[in-house]
Amino acid sequence: MVHNNPGEKLTQSAFNDPAFLKQEGYNGMVVNEFSFVHTAITFDGFDKRIFPVGSVEREWVLKTAEDIRAHIRRAHAAGLKAYYFTDIIVLPKKLVELYHDEICDANGKISFERPKTIEIHRFLFNAVFEAFPDLDGLVIRTGETYLNNVPYHTGNNPITNGVESHIKLLNLLRQEVCVKHNKMVFYRTWSFGGMHDDPSYYLAVTDKIEPHPNLVFSIKHTKGDYQRTFDFNPTLLLGKHRQIVEVECQREYEGKGAYPDYIGDGVINGFEEYKGIKPQRGYRSLQDIKGSPLLSGVWTWSRGGGWVGPYISNEFWCRLNAYVISHWMQDTGQTEEQVFDKFMDKNGIIGESRNAFRQLCLLSAKAELRGHESAKVPFNSEWTWWTRDEFLAGTGSSEIKSVNQDSSEGLLNQAFDQWYTDHSLTTVIDEKYEAVELWRQITALSKKIKMNNKDDEHYILVSSQYGLLLHQIIAEGWNIMALGFIGDKTGSYDRPQIAKSIKKYDEAWEAFKKLKDENPDCATLYKPFAFVYKGPDYHGYQGMGASVDAYRKLIE
Repeated sequence: MVHNNPGEKLTQSAFNDPAFLKQEGYNGMVVNEFSFVHTAITFDGFDKRIFPVGSVEREWVLKTAEDIRAHIRRAHAAGLKAYYFTDIIVLPKKLVELYHDEICDANGKISFERPKTIEIHRFLFNAVFEAFPDLDGLVIRTGETYLNNVPYHTGNNPITNGVESHIKLLNLLRQEVCVKHNKMVFYRTWSFGGMHDDPSYYLAVTDKIEPHPNLVFSIKHTKGDYQRTFDFNPTLLLGKHRQIVEVECQREYEGKGAYPDYIGDGVINGFEEYKGIKPQRGYRSLQDIKGSPLLSGVWTWSRGGGWVGPYISNEFWCRLNAYVISHWMQDTGQTEEQVFDKFMDKNGIIGESRNAFRQLCLLSAKAELRGHESAKVPFNSEWTWWTRDEFLAGTGSSEIKSVNQDSSEGLLNQAFDQWYTDHSLTTVIDEKYEAVELWRQITALSKKIKMNNKDDEHYILVSSQYGLLLHQIIAEGWNIMALGFIGDKTGSYDRPQIAKSIKKYDEAWEAFKKLKDENPDCATLYKPFAFVYKGPDYHGYQGMGASVDAYRKLIE
């Protein structure tokens, strides 16, 4: 799947090309443009008032339908199955207006507790496969509902009654899609309330659903979002239904391909922290669960995830992650390193370059953990959100969370307070400088790598420098904020050290901007703002920049 940014231009990617995917050994593709397949039906057989002939709304529906047919034809021509990413509930605005009293609850939300809502969805699923008989199946998501790309539709989360809502929706999908139309349903457990990461919740739902060969549960390998320090998902291999594992190859919490970030070894063999700061009980990796009859495959999000940037023009690091994960899954008798070697063979990385490239990639995983989280002290799962997409949060007051509950500002304030209390704040800051030293090694290794594709060779060099400069910014930013935090607590500020760190912070930003100015293939840069879940900018004025500037003014 290419996970396009909602509301933005579609991602340009080799992973949109079915012929490329077939060549890479994939057997299916998920189209996820957030113009869902069920938004491309006219509802004529239900109520002709919804999309009247000649209306602008109907023209949009018909054009979307043609685009969907084209996607299906291209996939099938390459020998791939075609599936569509589908948010539930998403219905025409006019339909909701006409049937509001029959389908909405007291809060105005469309509800699966209303019989009319189920009737409408039964019609909807049948209409989809009448309009698109060649479509091979649906990927179903609940919990999040993205309406950015569907101007004439509205919707909301269908899970209003916990376990019972999932059961109701799953039984409907099983009957109308799997049984009646003999099509696949990949039911994503990514939702809210425990379905994704709580074994008891997962079993309370799935034990009530009769297995069917066309019904597969799709589960992220992490217990939560794609973030380091998160456990391996404890719901994998539970119950009686087949499962497919979701793996993101362009992680929004880890640069989005702007710098080296190799996750293949961690996903297949288990991440470093699973043996260290956060020991795992039970399964820790794909290697641990291979061979189970419940494991039916892997689904790579080869590109995309999250929001906005950084934007990349070279997919090299995404290609590496997708290649290793997908080719290992095609033959799990191989080791991760054997598959990695095949990637180097394919990309003409030979001689001494092979060892340098291998070490660079493994070091990137170590540097990521130390630069963004910690390998030495406990890191609360909420704190990992301090950076995501192209944003760097600061130590602004936790009260900001009450202004916008989806802001990443305030999380470091909580973390610093905890580390200050247990006397580990200095340890965490030292670790950020350790990450910088790892990035220096990575940058040195990048200069030793020669390969056939000179554009990729140059990007390895530039993206490694990007990683170094970004993590210098992070290290100095955290150091400034930590020194300031200690001063706020004690009333005594180490002004010389704050001034020294601010100078280095500013120099790193200047070098970061220069790297981008001098290298067209360099990804777009991070921004010193906290993420805020509100488009189109997805940030406010708080963030690392504001926090650093507050201490800058103090020492001036």
